[in-house]
Amino acid sequence: MQNKSKNQSGQRVRRKKSRSYFRSKRLQSSIQHWITLFLLILGAIFVLTPFLYMVGTSLKDEEQLKIVPPPILPFKFNSTKVNEKIRLLYEVNIDGELRTMALIKKAPGGIGFFADPENLDQQYELVITEQKQLRHLDFNWQNYPEALSSQPFLIYFKNTAIVTFVGMFGVLLSSSLVAYGFSRFRARWIDALFILLLSTIMLPGQVRLIPMFVFFQKIGWVDTLYPLIVPLFFASAYDVFLLRQFFLTIPIEMDEAAKIDGASRLQTFLYVILPQSGPALFSVGILHFMYSWNDFYEPLIYLHSQEKWTIAVGLQTFNAIYTQNTHLIMAASVVLVIPPIILFLMSQRIFVQGVVVSGVKG
Repeated sequence: MQNKSKNQSGQRVRRKKSRSYFRSKRLQSSIQHWITLFLLILGAIFVLTPFLYMVGTSLKDEEQLKIVPPPILPFKFNSTKVNEKIRLLYEVNIDGELRTMALIKKAPGGIGFFADPENLDQQYELVITEQKQLRHLDFNWQNYPEALSSQPFLIYFKNTAIVTFVGMFGVLLSSSLVAYGFSRFRARWIDALFILLLSTIMLPGQVRLIPMFVFFQKIGWVDTLYPLIVPLFFASAYDVFLLRQFFLTIPIEMDEAAKIDGASRLQTFLYVILPQSGPALFSVGILHFMYSWNDFYEPLIYLHSQEKWTIAVGLQTFNAIYTQNTHLIMAASVVLVIPPIILFLMSQRIFVQGVVVSGVKG
């Protein structure tokens, strides 16, 4: 009987310990979850604040730009006419009653004289900082057509679209073919050749700038879109690496099955490899889109005529001309940043999947 009671008490102790253990693990997991959520929210606020400020500034007028400190949203202070003069409105506390009054005159020491716009005879001497200044949202949508009509942004958009999408086709075509060769073909020096290709990533673009410019000038391509498009049909080391890593995750048995069915190497590439490589191809396409859409360096070097400029060069010139009109600069920036944002949001899941698989497996 004593042994049985000891066993029962031991089991109860173990149950209590296991329950306390699971409770502590659950509490620890919950704490980690909330800390992670807090950090993600904090990071989202940190990232989105500049974008919200850009959108808010694009909807302000010149008077709202002079407000210090500048608000994120386009607020405008309420005002009214008093004796043919514009006076700001405040919500003031008079004997515990909140009333809307106009600031008639300022006095030294931060004191102001407030009065009802309908009854100016009775004025109140109050501390201005203790009163609430009334304001409302005022969106100036006319900034967008004004900004876009001040420069030929449609031409810039057309040139950028040509460079971006034709170049994207060239990158996907050339990089996928080269990656297929490195992932499936076996040769004596193929690994050394692949390392040599990857080493070109460390070569700065400034090193090859002068010889490339001289070459394009000799063949008459300067001030055309060709220097921004044609080199993309000769593969990129970074894109080749991403696609090669993804191709290595595709079982080699599928290539062998296609070979037994009589498919050539090219047919295997077109009908076996590419259909299964959607996420990786999508990732490479988006990465190129983001780079080409925002590229300022190469278009500035090769494009001299205004009708050949891309968005990045046109926007920088617009910024130099309308330095004081920050609201117009922000309006043009918002319009031109919308396509990359929409594309990334629509394809975020596929993009992340392609980058993770390409970078980890293989």
